[in-house]
Order: sequence, then C-alpha cells, then structure tokens
Amino acid sequence: MSFESLGLAPALLRALAEYGYEQPTPIQAAAIPAVLEGGDLLAAAQTGTGKTAAFALPLLQRMAAAGHATGRRPRALVLTPTRELAAQIHDNLRDYGKYVKVSSTTIFGGVGMGPQVQALRRGVDVVIATPGRLLDHMQQRTVDLSAVEVLVLDEADRMLDMGFLPALKRILAALPRQRQTLLFSATFAPAIKALALEFMREPREISVSPANTVAALVSHRVHPVDASRKRDLLLHLLSLDSRRQTLVFSRTKHGADKLVKFLEAAGLRAAAIHGNKSQNARTRALADFKSGRTTVLVATDIAARGIDIDQLPIVVNFDLPMVAEDYVHRIGRTGRAGAEGLAVSLVSHDESGLLRDIGRLLKQDIAIVDVDGFAPSQPLRLDAGAPRPQQQRQQQRPARAPKASPGSPAHRPRGHAQANGGGGEHAAGNRKRRRRRGTAAKA
Repeated sequence: MSFESLGLAPALLRALAEYGYEQPTPIQAAAIPAVLEGGDLLAAAQTGTGKTAAFALPLLQRMAAAGHATGRRPRALVLTPTRELAAQIHDNLRDYGKYVKVSSTTIFGGVGMGPQVQALRRGVDVVIATPGRLLDHMQQRTVDLSAVEVLVLDEADRMLDMGFLPALKRILAALPRQRQTLLFSATFAPAIKALALEFMREPREISVSPANTVAALVSHRVHPVDASRKRDLLLHLLSLDSRRQTLVFSRTKHGADKLVKFLEAAGLRAAAIHGNKSQNARTRALADFKSGRTTVLVATDIAARGIDIDQLPIVVNFDLPMVAEDYVHRIGRTGRAGAEGLAVSLVSHDESGLLRDIGRLLKQDIAIVDVDGFAPSQPLRLDAGAPRPQQQRQQQRPARAPKASPGSPAHRPRGHAQANGGGGEHAAGNRKRRRRRGTAAKA
C-alpha cells in the first residue's frame, strides 16, 4: 500500500516524498481513510507507530480544501498532555503542510501569553494546545472556539492520568456540538472509552495492536542492585559507551537533578527535563540531546510521551514507574521506526513488586542480568505469578548499538507535561496515579 492509495492530496504527497515517506504504517493506513470520511474515530496503536501523521495528514487536507472561511477563528483544535508533544505536533504539521496554506500555532504554559495572544489575533487554522493554558485563554477571552470543526485528543489516557478531566469537560462544553472528534492514544483504559461515549457520535474504533503492548524490537533487561548503588551502576553502564545517547527515567524531579549533577561531576554531558524546568530550559535540553551535544537526558515521566529522537538506542529506568502501564510509554522512546531498542531497568529489592506488575503486563520473560561488582545484598522477590526470569551474568563489554531500519516513516510523526500552565506533575495527577497503582497490581 502507498500513501497515494489513501486519497491524500498531491501537495501532501509531495511533502511526504521529500521526507522519505514511502509506505504508511498500519495505523496510518487504517486511520487516514476513516478520518477523510468525516466520522468520529477512536484509534489505538502502540507508541512509535506514526499516530501523529494518521490524524495530521487528513486534518491538513480538510483545512486546505475548505480555505479560510472562518476568518481569525481556529477551525481545528488538537489537545495534548505536554508542551513537548504540542511542539512536536506543530513541527509535524509544518513539515507535512509545507505546500498547503494551513496556519497553526501552539498554546502551552511555561512561556508568556503575549506571543500566543498575538498569533490568535492574526488568525490561525489549527491550534495545538495543552488543556491548562487553553483554559487560561478561554477565561481571558483571547481565543474563540466557536468555529472548531475538528477536535483531536492525542494521548487522552495520559491527560486523564494527569488530572485533566475537569479541564477537558470545560473545553468540550465550549466547542460546537457538530464537529468531527478524533481520539488517538497508545492505550484505551475503560475510563477513556467511557469519556468517548460522552462526547463522540458513534465513533469508529480502530486498534492495530493489543493494549499496553511494546514494540517487538525492544529487548528488556533488569539489573538487580541495591538502591544505594544505583548511581554507580548507571555510571558503569554509561561508561561502556560514553558516546551512546541514553534516556534515563527518574521517578522524581529532585532525583533527576541530583542524578544530572552526579553524572556531570563524572565528566558526562547530561541534562534534566521535568516539570520544574522552564519551557526554554526544557526545549534547550531536548534540542541538545537530539543534536548530540548532550549524551544523557534524565527525565521524569513528563517525557514518556512525545519525545521523538532519531534512532535512540537505549532507555534506562533508574527508578521503576509506580504504574506498570507507564513502563510501556517510557520504553516506547526506543525501538521506533523499525529500529531495535534496549530497555534497561535498575531494580532494587524494594521495587520487586513493581517489577512483578510490569512482568504481568508485558506477559513475557524479562532477562535478569547480574553485573559483576554490583550484586545486591538482597535478591529480588519474584513470586510464581510473574514470568520466570532468565538469570544471566553481565559481561564486561560495551553493549552493541541497535541497528536502524532505513526508509521507515514511523518515527517522525511523534513529537511531548503541564497543567494550568505548569509542568504537568501536579497533585491531582499524582493522586490519580496512586489510585491506579492498586488496579495495576491486580492485573
């Protein structure tokens, strides 16, 4: 199947060809024709499969065909949970739409509202926004949503996790009832489907992979270690190939900052990205990581959705996530676009329960690899209900970098937390995640 067979306009096909897009991914092949038909859509696919292009391409086609009939009022609204994802989607829209006359802008917190107000006054076709900052504009009456024809909710499950449900309902109430609504996500929990039934009209449902699945090309590895020696083990693993780009996940913002200071003191080029960082600092850290000026990026779960890095070979969980489903989204940053990836987790004795939850969710063996010199004082507790681990011994040689698969278009279409103009790791989201912990443990 080719993009031509999906009914896309020549101007969009020209841009896709210039960026090396040859064949649509499964979610693109299934969703693009459905979106072009004009009905509501509930679409699920695992991370890294090209969901952004699946809604961005038909959205651009609709906007370009209709012209600028509504003056300065936006005709499409894309809601995302994080600033980084909003920026990435905006970049994708500009890339795909370079030969069509469709204007767009981003609305998110961490930056001043002045430039956003000016862009809205000039008039744009598409607004890509985070819920908190969009509500700020609605309250100040600097945005008029009365002409919105298409609503896209990207990563809706993450928005619910972060406590955005009240904000979403206020925004939905301000939109025209006659509109096309598209809901895209890597996972669809029952709460998502319940929400969809409230504001969607007979949505068509598309799912190209089971819920909570990970890319087949991602290898999983666990290194048991005492919590007090995690930093030393991480430094040891990074020293095996100091040039390799590595995304490291920390559970807390304070922990991320401390880890960066430790790595920098050891001579590594590291940076942190989390909700307490200003938007300029977050943008700079991500740009430095993508360009290779920084080789280690330490992030909280703010970065688990929407960070798109060319051929990222490895993701390290310095701390396991409190909710097993978040493991899927963390490691979705590697193994994208047909490339192989490696997910490494440093697990202490007190995280055994979290590891069991992840094992049950993945429904596959996880290799447990002891690293010489870092054996823990207490073994991991792996009960009979979890997949049997493959016990191995870490050899002292650099890990082989994953191989890239050329010509695949899937990695570009993903780009990625904030609430009420902040970083997204607020109390409501944390309470939600703690409640989900109980259900994840029973899965």
